[in-house]
Amino acid sequence: MELLRVVYRQYRWPFVLVIGLSLLSAALGIGLIAFINRELIVSLNAGTWLLPSFLGLLLLLMAVTLASQLALTLLGHHFVYRLRGEFIRRILDTQIERIEQIGSAQLLAALTSDVRSITLAFVRLPELIQGVILTLGSAAYLAWLSPKMLLITTLWLTITIVGGWLLVSRVYRHLAKLRELEDALYADYQTIIEGRKELALNRQRAQQIYETVYQEDARAYRHHIVRADTFHLSAVNWSNIMMLGAIGLVFFMANGLGWANTAVAATYSLTLLFLRTPLLSAVGALPTLLSAQVAFNKLHTFRLAAYQESFAQPAAARAWQTLELRDVVFHYGDGGFAVGPIDMTLKRGELVFLIGGNGSGKSTLAMLLTGLYQPVSGQILLDGVPVAATEMADYRRLFSAVFTDVHLFDRLIDASGEPADPAQVQLWLERLHMQDKLKLEGNRVLNLKLSKGQSKRLAMLLATAEQRDILLLDEWAADQDPHFRRIFYRELLPWLKEMGKTVVAISHDDHYFLHADRLLEMREGKLSELIGEARDQATLDAVKRTGTD
Repeated sequence: MELLRVVYRQYRWPFVLVIGLSLLSAALGIGLIAFINRELIVSLNAGTWLLPSFLGLLLLLMAVTLASQLALTLLGHHFVYRLRGEFIRRILDTQIERIEQIGSAQLLAALTSDVRSITLAFVRLPELIQGVILTLGSAAYLAWLSPKMLLITTLWLTITIVGGWLLVSRVYRHLAKLRELEDALYADYQTIIEGRKELALNRQRAQQIYETVYQEDARAYRHHIVRADTFHLSAVNWSNIMMLGAIGLVFFMANGLGWANTAVAATYSLTLLFLRTPLLSAVGALPTLLSAQVAFNKLHTFRLAAYQESFAQPAAARAWQTLELRDVVFHYGDGGFAVGPIDMTLKRGELVFLIGGNGSGKSTLAMLLTGLYQPVSGQILLDGVPVAATEMADYRRLFSAVFTDVHLFDRLIDASGEPADPAQVQLWLERLHMQDKLKLEGNRVLNLKLSKGQSKRLAMLLATAEQRDILLLDEWAADQDPHFRRIFYRELLPWLKEMGKTVVAISHDDHYFLHADRLLEMREGKLSELIGEARDQATLDAVKRTGTD
């Protein structure tokens, strides 16, 4: 299995040590059987030393077996911890457009279901390894007792294992289907949770989602998990019955065919009984391991960024004066919505409004400007110098942003990642009229359950605390009441400009267009600057109402 090969490559010597303990455990188990055969079955003169020796071997076997199982379980949990951390890190380093292509449902399924499957596999892995090692060691001991009987017993056990494997292979196919269905179910859960308000209003839509979307996926999941469990139980019962049959076969060969005496037959039977539990456990562990292999394979289908052990230290901020997009083109997949070619220049300290209708490409341009989307063609330049692909992380350090789908973090940090300046935080709390709304403990925000407008204000507080050069505000004022919207355009934006910030505000508020240094418009993926009469026309309503505000 690829999963085990990866574990071996990452933890070679601990893995070798664990296998060594498993071998020692198997040797002690077989030695205990040999002791029982020689001293309790064949020998007729049991001394007083026999019971202490037997109990000593028994305790030693218990200690070594437990140590081998615990060591392998501990190794497995270390591997899963590392695997989860690497996966999270790769998500953080992957381009935004790739994350959006994958979708949050699949990533959540990977971080929960797939990682859980791999964890369970390592819990069961000791059973499989111990079962295999004990079987091989016991076979060697039985060969020493009677090669002829071992040949027939091996043939019988081979039929048992092949039959069990055929059943388990069917389990694997159904587990692979289950993994695909889990993605669909996570998407259904996401639809039901995130669309709860709309579904509460429209019960017909709720019924349609439940009966034709969720139920269809849930029935398919039930079908495949029932089939997987059926074949798994069939494999376990097949192995169980065939092991009992092997004991009867041993006594037939010994007593019926005269191949061995009763003592050898008893030892054979005792060994098979000893093997029965680990062998059945190994067969029972196989579906879990196969499920883990399916999960491990799934983790490698996302095509995330390569794992980097540490975060790169950011370069010192550049004292830039102009930022330029030159002939920048972007499109969503083959034949998808296209933006560009875009030619745009920002000057340090400008207040720029970006306007345009819904679906015109404003948000896409914002993602390109901030470096979150990589253009298909064209260049981004700082002071006339192209920004290389390897420098994009440092380029993105110029920006703080408040997007329409804002996510709130509970730590206020500055440009270096340290706790934000309390004096600046208090100043902005007052500017945002949030001093009585937010509860702070140091740089931690204790209450994140806020209205949408208040959430946007907290998001601006988080963004300004970062002390970066450029602030992108994507329709920030849309969720504010009229009074605070006026404060935003007439007080907050001028304050930001006085601080030397470059502000790019996506806005539909034509009443306040006159406050911008420049007015840019997106239309059907094309960007143009409104100047002269065109800008006057865009701000006509604002001019007419100036005297009333």
